[in-house]
Amino acid sequence: MKKLPLIKHVMTPFPYWVNADSTVADAKKLLDQHGIGHLPVKEGERHCNIIGIIAKNDVRVTEEAKSKGLGSPIEDLKVVDICTLSPYIVDILEPLPNVLVHMANHHIGSAIVTKEGRLAGVFTAHDACRTFADYLNDQFIIPSGNDVA
Repeated sequence: MKKLPLIKHVMTPFPYWVNADSTVADAKKLLDQHGIGHLPVKEGERHCNIIGIIAKNDVRVTEEAKSKGLGSPIEDLKVVDICTLSPYIVDILEPLPNVLVHMANHHIGSAIVTKEGRLAGVFTAHDACRTFADYLNDQFIIPSGNDVA
């Protein structure tokens, strides 16, 4: 019998994070530099003090508002001003189906993964899609293109 996969098997290991008092411009730079879509937000110097998560889409929406004359430039805004506070946080040993059901039921696009209270990774809807695609590829034969319809 197969065991259910744990979140640690499919998460993106994530050493990157941003401080709550950093500017949104600094967060954007980190997101772009590392080609990632989400950054956990910490307050203070402790690794276990995760207070939120900021997504690339949060930054985009903020920039669009400024371009329309609304809001402040991202250089003036702090991460804590636009991040999602009280993010969904799961332990690294949480079974993947539990995380998927919670994310779907609560319309959540990401989960912060911790190990013994410390940041270990991030799991996003993109990771879920990639994981499901891998599962389907393992379960079914993919037509070669030479098959007759």
